[in-house]
Amino acid sequence: MANVSPTDSGELETVTSSDGTEIAYERTGSGPPIVLVHGAVSDRTIWEFGDVRSSVADRRTVYAMDRRGHGGSEATEPYALEQGVDDVIAVVEAVDDPVALLGHSSGGLYALEAAARTDDVERLLLYEPAVAVTDDALDVESEFEAMMSLLEDGRDEEALVLFLEDIARISSDEIDALRSEPTWEEQVELVHTVPLGLGAVSAYEFDPDRYADLETPTLLLTGDESAEWFGDGIDALEAALPNARVATMAGHGHVAQATGPERFVDEVLGFLEDAG
Repeated sequence: MANVSPTDSGELETVTSSDGTEIAYERTGSGPPIVLVHGAVSDRTIWEFGDVRSSVADRRTVYAMDRRGHGGSEATEPYALEQGVDDVIAVVEAVDDPVALLGHSSGGLYALEAAARTDDVERLLLYEPAVAVTDDALDVESEFEAMMSLLEDGRDEEALVLFLEDIARISSDEIDALRSEPTWEEQVELVHTVPLGLGAVSAYEFDPDRYADLETPTLLLTGDESAEWFGDGIDALEAALPNARVATMAGHGHVAQATGPERFVDEVLGFLEDAG
């Protein structure tokens, strides 16, 4: 590890991934460790929504990472899924003890794959990971082209809204909740990172047999107002993973960190504490 520096809320540190890319994470709290992996158009600050990170840090040592090209992590050209997974493993293995690993959306896919490749994950929490199990789940080529056209015209906020509505399929109420957060402008800036990782997620092919031996206790988080393809992925993972259970957050969709942070934290901590 290198480049340790204090911040207002914790320590920002970096670890070197397998290809030499420096990946940043921020450490806060005390207790058993949990690594947080954010989704698209965000960075580690997404866990600030509704004081999620500080609430978890009351009982756990939180390692909130920035995926490559986000926040304090180095950027590379569009990258393969394996590289993003290696980044998560690098952070997990930088922690002295086995960790709980929580991933959201595309970050959930990276967390899933990381848990299958390292022995240092003792609990796994996946909030609507970007696991596409139907042919049309990520059939968004025209939407992606429209988003890129908006970016080329400097219309970044419109590009972000298009991504959230038409690619991530987040409801207008959820977008309004995100817009009310102080990190909205940062998300607008981060919309430029979408092309870096979208290809990696789109190239992923779900094979349930790959997870037959993944005995790690797993919580699959979902909302009953989320897009159908997220629910399809949750159902497929519940069937594929030998030690998984589903928690459905009624009245919420894909961003319960913003729309129902207390419920979200209760589900996370409840699972970790029930699991010992």
